[in-house]
Amino acid sequence: MRTPRLAGLGIATMATAALALAGCDSTSPSGSASAPASAPATGSASASVGAADPAAVEALTKATSQLGTTSFKMTATSGSGFKLTGAVDPAQGVGEADLKATGPNAELSIKTLLAGQDLYLQVPGFTKAGTWTHVDVARLPEGANVGLRPGQLDPVNTSKLLSSATDVRSTGANAYAGTLDLTKAVGLAGVSQVTIDESGAQAEKVPFTATTDDQGRLSELTIEIPAVNGQAAQPLKVVYSDYGAPVSVTKPAAAEVTEAPDSLYNSLGS
Repeated sequence: MRTPRLAGLGIATMATAALALAGCDSTSPSGSASAPASAPATGSASASVGAADPAAVEALTKATSQLGTTSFKMTATSGSGFKLTGAVDPAQGVGEADLKATGPNAELSIKTLLAGQDLYLQVPGFTKAGTWTHVDVARLPEGANVGLRPGQLDPVNTSKLLSSATDVRSTGANAYAGTLDLTKAVGLAGVSQVTIDESGAQAEKVPFTATTDDQGRLSELTIEIPAVNGQAAQPLKVVYSDYGAPVSVTKPAAAEVTEAPDSLYNSLGS
């Protein structure tokens, strides 16, 4: 199955650990808090455009950095066939996320639960109904997309995604725009190598917009992912809300948990 958009995301990527919207090489030594957000890039790419606004870059940097220090909820959508919801608390190292995707001939629902160093998944084909699959984070293949993991609790990994931004500028009160170089963001926010290859030169200059709330926290991010394979372009829209609200996660009972089989880790590396 291929979801209606987020081109390049097939069932292997999505079903292997859920939430194939996230990057996975962001780490935190303690596993209890996300790494600080990276500043949106203002290097050679933005210099060629000549429109980078240092004040706008600073505002977005501060906005994304808060995703690593306080609890929040998020909803990511792409067209009518993809929806990802999540609630996380980086300070406590806990979070949960739910991915629902539909295609022409199938549908998929994947849940992820993180409690400290323990990562649990409910993945069709691997997890029995009413139970959870426990994943050994140390065994995750390099480059695997698993959504939540210790030290990386933003399912979209927004700070890393925006680190590929160029020509960041203000477009109004609490509103910003710029360009993302998706060739520097493979594996982030559902960006696969397939998407990049099929997008050609467009992948190096993908428009995005962002807004912050009255406290300077990120409230919305929209990425105009290019249309590929003859499909209509459907932007990836991420909404952040409920900053500071309590997030409670309870580990499943031992009787409800099985260890992930080797086949799951093999699939994650595909």
